[in-house]
Amino acid sequence: MRLTNGFDISASALTAQRLRMDVVSSNIANADTTRAKFVDGKWMPYTRKLVSFETKSQPSFAQSLSSAMADGTGEGVRVNKIFEDSSPLKQVYNPTHPDADSNGFVYMPNVDITKEMVDMISATRSYEANVTALNASKSMITKALEIGR
Repeated sequence: MRLTNGFDISASALTAQRLRMDVVSSNIANADTTRAKFVDGKWMPYTRKLVSFETKSQPSFAQSLSSAMADGTGEGVRVNKIFEDSSPLKQVYNPTHPDADSNGFVYMPNVDITKEMVDMISATRSYEANVTALNASKSMITKALEIGR
């Protein structure tokens, strides 16, 4: 196990949470976008995106131990995939909108600003916690180096 494993783990978490914040920002920015993609000859609204994380570590203890002893990798988190939310699109009655159907309804993105704000706060707190863990690892290494003085 390397001395800097804590740095690697925290760095992977910081990268993952930063990507999560990017996805949340994209969702908020496109909350009213009715023309995001062209499918089957018509425009479709933006669909909310979500981030799925997975661990970098191996599934069994023996594999994790051998990986850690060999090169110190295999710890931390990574983004598994970015996928579209399957919740239904919002239907708003606005017959004057250029994207309204024959009944006057406009399909709006399935983005709920409240949910996005909660996700943003959660990602921010996770990011801050990982910065704190990184600083704690740095402090421990610094204290260990001071022992020899």
